[in-house]
Amino acid sequence: MIKAAQIESPGAEPRLIERPAPTRGSGDVLVQIKAAALNFADLLKAEGRYQESEPFPFTPGLEGAGTVVAAPENSGLTPGMRVAVNYPGTLAQQMVAPVTACVPIPDTISFEQAAGFQIAYGTSHLALTLRGDLRAGETLAVLGAAGGVGLTAVQIGAAMGARVIGVARGADRLDAVRQAGAHEVIDSATCDDLKTALRDLGGVDVVYDPVGDAPGLAAFGALRPGGRHLVIGFAGGKPSAIPLNHALVKNIAIHGFYWGGYRKLDPAALRASLTELFAMAADGRLPPLAQETLPFDQVAQGFARLRGRASTGKVVITL
Repeated sequence: MIKAAQIESPGAEPRLIERPAPTRGSGDVLVQIKAAALNFADLLKAEGRYQESEPFPFTPGLEGAGTVVAAPENSGLTPGMRVAVNYPGTLAQQMVAPVTACVPIPDTISFEQAAGFQIAYGTSHLALTLRGDLRAGETLAVLGAAGGVGLTAVQIGAAMGARVIGVARGADRLDAVRQAGAHEVIDSATCDDLKTALRDLGGVDVVYDPVGDAPGLAAFGALRPGGRHLVIGFAGGKPSAIPLNHALVKNIAIHGFYWGGYRKLDPAALRASLTELFAMAADGRLPPLAQETLPFDQVAQGFARLRGRASTGKVVITL
């Protein structure tokens, strides 16, 4: 028997249960989970409002890390190997996942760090490389730059050799954006015309936009011909009303990006991206994320802290 968290019904808090250990299919990997990170997507799934819903009851958790118990031959994974897992159901002592969802992690990175690393950094890296085609010397504007994915976009963009402009609200947040590697910052609390401010800084080649609404539209207006606009989310409350005629005339590409969708769309690209990211973290090009760790029997408290935005950085549950 193993312990696992379970959401019984929409809106219910997670509780610990005991259930039989999972049975591995011939093409899957059985992993002993050591740590699992919480995301706002877990809250949405628990409320039945996530775009990839699961029938209740279900085990939450979308990213974790642990050791391989068993794996298919010729998979490159062997018993005892340390791996990160990006697959639904990580809040269980053991889980089964596809080979493509398991990525070896360097010995210098802890299970807790690896568990909370994947979605935040993976979103920015795959968006900037695969869809944004960001190149050294180009200018990247990051909206919501002090947020969870925004900070990772700043760090990764700077590590890729881009000139990064971070847009965030307030002096304290802007300090964090500078420390993450931004070359220029714009305070959205005092900037009345974001499009002009970005144009005054020379314009933009790639916009990383987890905000949408008016800020997203303004940043789109500062894109140079041939630019790329990455639609990551809508923290501003609604999508931007982007004028497609301007996209046509200026040959601007607009890419919607949902990281979790790449588990089906292109799992090889997702796995390659995570492999590169772990290498960047291992050699010091990416700093570790701030984390708060809680034991497994406090998983409900972890959900509450995430819901109340009471933690700095990731909430990670140790199993």
